[in-house]
Amino acid sequence: MNDTTQRPPFPDRLSIDPRSPYHIAAIFEHDVGIKLNDKERFDVEEYCISEGWVKVPAGKALDRKGNPLLIKVKGKVEPFYR
Repeated sequence: MNDTTQRPPFPDRLSIDPRSPYHIAAIFEHDVGIKLNDKERFDVEEYCISEGWVKVPAGKALDRKGNPLLIKVKGKVEPFYR
């Protein structure tokens, strides 16, 4: 396995969308997990630690560009490496 010293630290805000200014490709080279209110979530698209929210898809609904519609869920956000 990789040593924890080789893993980049988590930023305050991170997105999985490569078009987003909050996307950092070096972090996604490792397996990343997100806990919201001490429960692991597997559908997180974006998070912000300082504001305490994650964005998750709202069912199967899509916007006009074909991207999933996202809803903001608030709580205690904890990113971690698996």
